[in-house]
Amino acid sequence: MTRRTKIVATLGPASSDPVVLEKMIEAGVEVFRLNFSHGTEADHLARAELVRSVATKLGKTVGILADLQGPKIRVGKFENGKANLKTGGMYLLDAECTMGNDERAGLDYPELPNDVQSGDTLLLDDGKIELQVVKVEGPVVFTRVMQGGILSNNKGINRRGGGLTAPALTSKDYEDIRTAARMQADFLAVSFPRSGEDMREARTLLRAAGGTAQLMAKIERAEAMEMLEDIIDASDSIMVARGDLAVEVGDAAVPAMQKRMIRAARLKNKAVVTATQMMESMISSPVPTRAEVSDVANAVIDGTDAVMLSAESAVGQFPVETVRAMARVCQEAEKEVLAHLDAGNTQYITNISQVEMAIAHAVVYTARHLGVKAIAALTQSGTTARYMSSMDVGVPIYAMSPSEETQRRVTLLKGVYPVAFDHVTRESAKVMQLAEARLKELGAVEDGDLIILTIGEPIGKPGGTNTMKVIRIGSQG
Repeated sequence: MTRRTKIVATLGPASSDPVVLEKMIEAGVEVFRLNFSHGTEADHLARAELVRSVATKLGKTVGILADLQGPKIRVGKFENGKANLKTGGMYLLDAECTMGNDERAGLDYPELPNDVQSGDTLLLDDGKIELQVVKVEGPVVFTRVMQGGILSNNKGINRRGGGLTAPALTSKDYEDIRTAARMQADFLAVSFPRSGEDMREARTLLRAAGGTAQLMAKIERAEAMEMLEDIIDASDSIMVARGDLAVEVGDAAVPAMQKRMIRAARLKNKAVVTATQMMESMISSPVPTRAEVSDVANAVIDGTDAVMLSAESAVGQFPVETVRAMARVCQEAEKEVLAHLDAGNTQYITNISQVEMAIAHAVVYTARHLGVKAIAALTQSGTTARYMSSMDVGVPIYAMSPSEETQRRVTLLKGVYPVAFDHVTRESAKVMQLAEARLKELGAVEDGDLIILTIGEPIGKPGGTNTMKVIRIGSQG
């Protein structure tokens, strides 16, 4: 069975060797993430080039996701590299402190004193340390330590419930957007967006830099959940970024939010990636925990397009084994999904506003009722394939395109597989014969199988998909 759910893996020291990269692609990685929170521009450009050269060598199509750091609000550095915060004691967060100690810490976000007030809860180092604001005096936030511990250099700060006003895009992000454009990234992830306006600004900056990447919104702020519809509308895809989100809203609230985000994105025909600690134990273990297996499987059953590895593949000891484990879990979970897909429970597009949407709807309905073996979407942009993917047709969708950019874009879409297809004729009958031959060459179909082909006619004329044809393989001579 061909795996439908896609795997995104983060590049890092553990996965930047060409031999390891090759094994990871063969194990099932469709998209590689470059985390712009770490490394230099030269590092990122070199890794992107390495990914593309290895993929070309293997004859595979692999996407590249450039992930912006965003406004990660952090404490500064400490005299001894760390401080010991004792539960019940007082601790100061001082915007004017240059080097912290056991009594106070500096801030890399000097606006923090303006964003908090008495009674607020601040969570440091992913929630491991909890401080309650007692008062604010000028540049100093006085807090009581509710949960103490060791705090080291540059650890993050979150406010429970959200509300910190740091802009989604920083000066570093502006530079990194230009880097993403230079490497011709296929996807650009924006960290900590608060509204659709943040995504629109990022798109404008990216296009001005010459980039054509699709925009992915990382949902990791409490207020982003309140503006979820607006953010999805302004984006091409979203990421369920469970780390910072869990710190702001509480870990118990995240599973329900994950389901809500996946459902909302798919109803709007947008791709969704589920991320954070999915196989965390495999950083140092060759096998996942049962809880991690269930986590990945539930994301698949919820309808996610892709699942993502972070530290597991960036710095872990078993990057290849982790990809194999994730692929295995996805395939097993997909059996449960496919068992409940039948002709009677097609997910309908409720607001058909484009011809491509109507064609996609007709394809899904027909495929369910006729037992179609494959769908061949002849496409320039990948739009029709994306609509069909959102409706969970349960049949492999082959996005056949002459555009390498489009081929890489569909690597994120569930159940969609890129196929290089550059026909040299504008005769519909000949094009369909060539498409049939290409599918047979791939081993996707054989004589006697039914397929559905979607295409824009007349061929060669600008415009989207407007035609659906049901074809029996081998019947066209």
